Amino acid sequence: MSHSTKSSKGVSRRGFLATASAGSLVLMAKITPGQDVAVADVAKSDIETFDPDLFVSIAPNGVVSILAHRSEMGTGIRTSLPRIVADELEADWDRVKIVQAVGDKRLGDQNTDGSNSIRFFYDRMRVAGATARTMLERAAAKKWDTGADQCSADHHRVVHSDGSRTLGFGELVSIARTLDVPGADELKMKPPSQFRYIGKDAPITDLDDILTGKAIYGIDARMENQLFAVIARPPVVGGTVKSFDATEALKIPGVVDVVEIPRFQGAPLFQPLGGVAVCADSTWAAWQGRDALEIDWDHGSNVSYDTDEFAKQLADAAGKPGKTVRNLGNAPKTIAESNAVHRADYSVPHLSHAPMETPCAVADVKTQGSKVVACTVTAATQNPQAVQQAVGPAMGMKNEDVVVNVTLLGSGFGRKSKPDYCVEAAMLSRKTGRPVHVTWTREDDIHNDYFHTISHVHVEASVDDQGLPTAWLGRAAYPTIGSTFNAQAKSPADWEVEMGLSDLPYDVANLRIEVAEADAHTRIGWLRSVAHIQQNFAVCSFADELAHHAQRDPYEYLLELLGDCLLYTSPSPRDQRPNL
Repeated sequence: MSHSTKSSKGVSRRGFLATASAGSLVLMAKITPGQDVAVADVAKSDIETFDPDLFVSIAPNGVVSILAHRSEMGTGIRTSLPRIVADELEADWDRVKIVQAVGDKRLGDQNTDGSNSIRFFYDRMRVAGATARTMLERAAAKKWDTGADQCSADHHRVVHSDGSRTLGFGELVSIARTLDVPGADELKMKPPSQFRYIGKDAPITDLDDILTGKAIYGIDARMENQLFAVIARPPVVGGTVKSFDATEALKIPGVVDVVEIPRFQGAPLFQPLGGVAVCADSTWAAWQGRDALEIDWDHGSNVSYDTDEFAKQLADAAGKPGKTVRNLGNAPKTIAESNAVHRADYSVPHLSHAPMETPCAVADVKTQGSKVVACTVTAATQNPQAVQQAVGPAMGMKNEDVVVNVTLLGSGFGRKSKPDYCVEAAMLSRKTGRPVHVTWTREDDIHNDYFHTISHVHVEASVDDQGLPTAWLGRAAYPTIGSTFNAQAKSPADWEVEMGLSDLPYDVANLRIEVAEADAHTRIGWLRSVAHIQQNFAVCSFADELAHHAQRDPYEYLLELLGDCLLYTSPSPRDQRPNL
């Protein structure tokens, strides 16, 4: 991520917005034709802020605005990332304003999943804070006509080394905004011993609003003159509407319109599923209208899908040789020649995310004739950029011109990284000419989820006189998440297999890991810990079973099984076990 090192002297906030300068960013209000709404309030102000980095803006009154570009769904990330910036900046947390980012690829990955927000952006947030701090210190040095090394930031002010002079952050804005942005090699990071917020307990910034019911979630999002929609989707994934009768639905008080949604084929597949939407002046009226629809469905090729029968097919596939993804020594031969072999099978059914807040979004689409000229989506989404990437093609517009505002999420678990419900809201708004809020009922959510995959894992091992494996063979069969993006994908991807199966940490001389092909008959998606769910369940359970067969303490057995893979190898009494 780069930005200009030229002076921003003489550029007002209004002027910046007008010229779309690339040198700084005003609270990440994006400057594109489709985003006038997002920048309207900002453009009304002539306040000349100090904007040294994409994530930081400081006003003349001293208020520090820090951008939160990840989604808050109960993890506290909307607090923790800005606190890293504030710490490196030496900002007073009581004078910090957190601003939720819109979807914008300039911010890097905005998909809040995989427990990677801190891992991916810890250093980036420190750079943002250090850049602003360094420029404030240089501004103070310029004002005092002294060396920058004589000036240091301390709790929302800059102090001279002789202790005789101090300046608040706000007092330095007018000078700081004229300075060149320092390069990475010019930044000096704080040592951990000086951390003010990093690693320290603090309540999340949204706590009071959440506890008092003031917090805005996707379910609470509103736009002027909006309709509420509930959708009848195909009972079977891949199904389509043959015909429908909306007569009874239109008799429900409050029902305004009934709209057919075509299945939008893009990437991922089945996004959205298609169906018939009832739009009304309340969610309840829309729900009642949806239930009154008479629809004749073409169920498609997945109508015969039976999970019990499919589970048997997966078990059969996992019991046969498959595609080898890791091989060490000769596990099949060693097992075949051994007189001490243990085998076990493990299965996991489809799992639904079932977040407390079901999928929901509101969209406002503006058209001129048949052309979409603006689209704003407000949603409980884990990935606003994915919303842009899905809604853009559906609306026939550039992805970056889709404005995506992020609300708080009533949990997500990976489900809300999929933007199908946002596409539905946009399609309905385009057809009705009004903003439309789409709400999935709990039944909709469970029936039409991107499920965690159904699976079967077979494991077998030959063991020595101590009960330790001399060979290990693992086979897995399950529909891959890749099938959501590519209908031809039938084998687990390498990254899926590496989650607990092929990255086996045990010290085994002969090892083979294989995978089988499996068709997907429903939508497959990410759920917390993803393929670890089925694979670590199998691997760790089998290790415990081997310990049981060897009549050994499972803990001591596991330490020996890990062998050189374990950094901590000293035996420990039960009450002093390391935190592995």
